[in-house]
Amino acid sequence: MLIAQLSDMHLRPEGQLLYDRIDTAAYLERAVAHVLKLDPRPDVVIMTGDLVEAGKPEEYARLRRLIAPLPMAVYVIPGNHDARESLRAAFADQGYFPASGFLQYTVEDLPIRLIALDTVVEGKGYGALCTERLAWLEARLAEQTDKPAMLFMHHPPFDCGIETFDKSRLMEGDDRLAELVRSHPNVERATCGHVHRPIQVRWAGTVASIAPSTAHQATLDLHEHSALTMMMEPPAIALHQWRPGTGLVTHVSYIGDFDGPKPFRKM
Repeated sequence: MLIAQLSDMHLRPEGQLLYDRIDTAAYLERAVAHVLKLDPRPDVVIMTGDLVEAGKPEEYARLRRLIAPLPMAVYVIPGNHDARESLRAAFADQGYFPASGFLQYTVEDLPIRLIALDTVVEGKGYGALCTERLAWLEARLAEQTDKPAMLFMHHPPFDCGIETFDKSRLMEGDDRLAELVRSHPNVERATCGHVHRPIQVRWAGTVASIAPSTAHQATLDLHEHSALTMMMEPPAIALHQWRPGTGLVTHVSYIGDFDGPKPFRKM
């Protein structure tokens, strides 16, 4: 089974560019086309937050139009740029969001169980998992202790070395989240967005990862007190392949027209 992870699309309304210069809609169109060309094609798509820039209904309507060509199931969660109720309304017909409260849910009909977490703190850039959200997760993890599971959320629960994002990661509930994951070894992966870079780390007895953005990337600046800047590095998605006997194997798939494929050696 193959899971495509798209993250941090930051869509604006029709006719508007992000920061007056980045056409994030065109980047998302390319990402969707990229997913459709993959062979084998992903079985499911997850989108890990900052789907739009300002949480406006017209931005979510545009998002729905742009991802409509995807024939597989698409599951989304909010990031700090999203608005919980506007997102709920925009995807109400998909049937996986709860009718009220936090946008947390599970996907049960795959070889690996998907558990979506809502880390949004309204009006803030950082993330949190309150006692209610953590209690929900604890109950879900207790339901199936043998089936492999994958958590997906927006804010990473670990430091990545880029100071601005380390100050706006999952700042509340991160210790309890780590305790829950550590006590459930069937959690194969916790995957996130927010940082606009591909990152992996050993965390809470499992592997945690961050997917790059489908548009602009954060500058890889590991200096202390670094400023938040961006680089127009190639956009990319993460591909998580479930391999029985091995677990989740993750690849970064770059979006663009590149020379190849060609053999390593002359035939």
